[in-house]
Amino acid sequence: MKKEVRLMKGNEVLAEAAIRCGADGYFGYPITPQSEVMETLMELKPWETTGMVVLQAESEIAAINMVYGAAGTGKKVLTSSSSPGVSLMSECFSYMAGAELPCVVINVTRGGPGLGTIQPSQSDYFQATKGGAHGDFHFIVLAPASVQDMHDFVFDAFDLAFKYRNPVMILSDGVIGQMMEKVVLADQRPRRTEAEILAAEKDWALTGKTADRNEHIITSLELDPYAQERFNNKLIEKYARIRENEVRYEEYMTEDADYIIVAFGSASRICSMTVDMARAAGHKVGLIRPVTLYPFPTKVLHELAERGVKGFLSAELNHGQMVEDVRQAVNGLAPVEHFGRSGGAVFSPDEVYQALLTKIINRK
Repeated sequence: MKKEVRLMKGNEVLAEAAIRCGADGYFGYPITPQSEVMETLMELKPWETTGMVVLQAESEIAAINMVYGAAGTGKKVLTSSSSPGVSLMSECFSYMAGAELPCVVINVTRGGPGLGTIQPSQSDYFQATKGGAHGDFHFIVLAPASVQDMHDFVFDAFDLAFKYRNPVMILSDGVIGQMMEKVVLADQRPRRTEAEILAAEKDWALTGKTADRNEHIITSLELDPYAQERFNNKLIEKYARIRENEVRYEEYMTEDADYIIVAFGSASRICSMTVDMARAAGHKVGLIRPVTLYPFPTKVLHELAERGVKGFLSAELNHGQMVEDVRQAVNGLAPVEHFGRSGGAVFSPDEVYQALLTKIINRK
């Protein structure tokens, strides 16, 4: 069967993908630069076709708590927001991780701190990858670099969320959210029936107590410290499985590279052009694009350093966040430097190239 192809904005395709993957509900609140996600859902009216619920809550806090409640029944639910809105949701992220509930959270990042600017940024890396709220927990974090990724990662995020019973974040930014590209749309998946949810999630979902069904309690509260420690150990074991099995990344021109740029999301698109510029000038430069920010592709970076790569440049739209994970991966085997812009400013391929020359290639 021929696939449907459209020219779409990144935010719009998130809405389209949510419907097509068989999501049960979306709960959100408008904030630039991601407001088109909910606006597109309202325009498409999926409640008339698939039965998907779409609701604008009175605040981000209300929206994420609606996600919490619906996720507890085994439903496929998601929300989207942008940086300060995501911060308002953070308490509930921890509750959901503590209750081991699957959900998808989309952050179309804007510049900060504070209300900052509505322009694109990658300054929420720490928030997304180092927990996202209080307590010992992690999101699984996917970083799209194209409108096609925005579409595909909605499907991937739900698959991962239910596989590990864990919140999954799609960490995008205002560049990818607002740009338009050709995208191949997936076929419509039907929403799961109540019987299918009961069969698949019978060990935990709140499906009602009957004569042949046990009651379940969804909570993140545990007053016994030793019981809480046992549960935390269980989470740590789960995160270890995620790190072992779910690392995703892309390589560009790394086979013979003497120098490596590490960049994610929209920054990786810019840096691929920097690689081409450097190669044309006779410098063997390659690019590693982490697709999963958690789990981070630590192993491949360490192997490149062991192979003899002479230096790494972490190029980010922030003042230095992912660079800490790059340094940990390289573990002193080669120099690691950072180059970034912030506040909504986006660097050019030439700016990255000049930073590569001064900070790494011509390093003294």
